[in-house]
Amino acid sequence: MAKIKSYISSFRLRTLPLALSSILMANFIAAYINSYVWSVGILAVVTTVLLQILSNVANDYGDAVSGADNVERIGPPRMVASGKISLTHMKGTVIVFSILSLISGIALIAVGNLEVLSLKAWGMLVLGLGAIAAAIKYTVGKNPYGYSGWGDIFVFLFFGLAGVLGTYFLHTGTFNPCLLLPASAIGLLSAGVLNLNNLRDVNSDAKSGKLTLVVQYGSLWGKRYHAFLLISAIVLMVVYGLFQFVTLWQWLFLLALPLFVKNLILVFQNKEPHLLYPQLKNLAMATFIMVLLFGVGLLI
Repeated sequence: MAKIKSYISSFRLRTLPLALSSILMANFIAAYINSYVWSVGILAVVTTVLLQILSNVANDYGDAVSGADNVERIGPPRMVASGKISLTHMKGTVIVFSILSLISGIALIAVGNLEVLSLKAWGMLVLGLGAIAAAIKYTVGKNPYGYSGWGDIFVFLFFGLAGVLGTYFLHTGTFNPCLLLPASAIGLLSAGVLNLNNLRDVNSDAKSGKLTLVVQYGSLWGKRYHAFLLISAIVLMVVYGLFQFVTLWQWLFLLALPLFVKNLILVFQNKEPHLLYPQLKNLAMATFIMVLLFGVGLLI
């Protein structure tokens, strides 16, 4: 029973709302234009959950190998570093979730609004393989990109652009350039959560050689960067609303604005990095709530 709890803990299920935000955004928009496909919507959620868990267990494994998980690290305990799961068993878990993600991703492409073996289908398969590789390579292997400041870009691409545009494409078989606005907004907010994590861990990351952007440019820069990410995301959502305006209900998502303002204030007032830990969950939930309000506003 203790072993099962350790594995569930390594899955870090609290990260799922943020991961699902981009999928739900695309699902809501597809439903709004009467192009929602239930099998796509459900499998997109399943695939995203599997990819997020894969990313989490790969991080647990990779950070333990590199030494980034040390006594100075702030946040929930990692299972390998704490000795509750061995490196060998965690590596096996990474392999299992890689396979599950691939199977689910192939099934998702199969039910999508695409011709079998078409160029579009192959393109989505390549995107899916890229998502699996990105989930693993963040902290695993030689020269993991999360240790050299590239994590923000990959989070923006896969949590934002790929999640929204890819899911919408599977529903409809088409690409809508206007969706770059909400997709980028979700990507920026997801990068904001990562940036908060890097602000929190700046001291331990620096000592372990994990060269995040915050380590490279400093905490003050990280706070200003955080403001840029959140403000830009809200601006993009507003611009999208102006382009797609039909009813006032479409502005319902602005009810989440105080949550982002509060997050920004607390980040700029912060003087002790470890106190930022609760703000990761708060920003992730604020993003999830904004997407839910956005969806309700569209579908009313």
